[in-house]
Amino acid sequence: MAKDKTVFFCSECGFEASKWMGQCPACKSWNTFAEEKVVVKKNTAYTPVQVKRPAAMSINKVEVTEEVRMATGNTELDRVLGGGIVKGSLVLVGGDPGIGKSTLLLQMCRNLSDKGTTVLYVSGEESLAQIKMRGERLGAKGDKLLLMSDNDLDNIFASLENCNAEVMIVDSIQTMTAADVDNAPGTVTQVREVTSRLLQIAKKMNVAVFIVGHVTKEGTVAGPRTLEHMVDSVLYFEGDGNAGFRILRAVKNRFGSTNEIGVFNMTENGLEEVNNPSQMFLNGRPVDAPGSVVVSTIEGSRAMLLEIQALVCDSNFNMARRTSVGVDYNRVNLIMAVLEKRAGLNLAGSDCYVNIAGGLKLNDPSADLGIAMAIASSFRNRALDSGCCIIGEIGLAGEIRGIRNIMQRIGEAKKMGFTSCIIPFSNYDKKTMDALDIKIFPVSNISAALMLLN
Repeated sequence: MAKDKTVFFCSECGFEASKWMGQCPACKSWNTFAEEKVVVKKNTAYTPVQVKRPAAMSINKVEVTEEVRMATGNTELDRVLGGGIVKGSLVLVGGDPGIGKSTLLLQMCRNLSDKGTTVLYVSGEESLAQIKMRGERLGAKGDKLLLMSDNDLDNIFASLENCNAEVMIVDSIQTMTAADVDNAPGTVTQVREVTSRLLQIAKKMNVAVFIVGHVTKEGTVAGPRTLEHMVDSVLYFEGDGNAGFRILRAVKNRFGSTNEIGVFNMTENGLEEVNNPSQMFLNGRPVDAPGSVVVSTIEGSRAMLLEIQALVCDSNFNMARRTSVGVDYNRVNLIMAVLEKRAGLNLAGSDCYVNIAGGLKLNDPSADLGIAMAIASSFRNRALDSGCCIIGEIGLAGEIRGIRNIMQRIGEAKKMGFTSCIIPFSNYDKKTMDALDIKIFPVSNISAALMLLN
């Protein structure tokens, strides 16, 4: 016999409770508990089974085989995945609605099917006709690309065994259901159970599975937090829906680095790779404008140039307003405090707005000096030389600290036509840098850097 049991799950971490609570005791989130019914089956008899447990093995006796990877035909996607698709892996792709998750995966299916790889694309939200129309727009016409519109997990597994596909796309995980789980699609129980079974199938059949996940208003994948722990890789799409570019970032990757990003441009024909992100982010940059500077940052293994804009104006309120887009708000406040204390800039009565042009989120501390120079430039209404690139991290004592990969950053600035660079004095190597066809200004503190403003 089976009976229904009502429990409450936290939508953030999956914590289970017998009654509703305002705050989750596990993740400390508020108002995240949702009521669900769970079918509890009573066992009439239980016979213990003797299971032969595997013996422990020395680390020196463990045999390691290199992962078999498949190229997706998309250089940017391969870079984020760590070199290609690993067979038997489970990859979660998240992002805002309409940002391009399904488009990217369908383009990947097109490239794989054109190379002779059998791909199964399963959608629980669109009909076969809708998928075909979108596929024709992207040029997907290969016979190896198989489509399926269903949300029953048993039917999907049966089709996967019949077609012997090497790659499967599940769009989306919130629409899939397991028949023996008596819960609505998208609930915590269903999402967790479906993902667990997809993981077992991926490992058992050595099939690479990509699942699309909806996101919450906070920007995280909807469903229990354990969902991200179960999969091998988690990829997030970033970018403004009104802008053309998209950033694909890996926040978890068991088969590669999590520092790599892929840059794409959304066009009428789908997502196009951006091989030179610096040129795209600097396109339309104002010349000799106060508050506008260019910094050289490292994302994964590539160097990129980004424009930082700052606007400082007199405040009309008792408390000055601080706003930052693309950079940490607390980091901007810290830099402004250093400018007031170490450089003598009176910013207490001024509103300050800092923005990364293009909408990219920047976490590299080497942009500190660029943020400080942009704020000082706008405050003094003096423009920095448009051919100058800024690199450096700021300490609380006002010192400019050294950063990593300085030659790669300077090389990217030189390639984009910049004529000078402001760098930390500790990174300055006179013999090596004098040979470069670019002027180097080494600075040791924030006061020395501000003297370079016109």
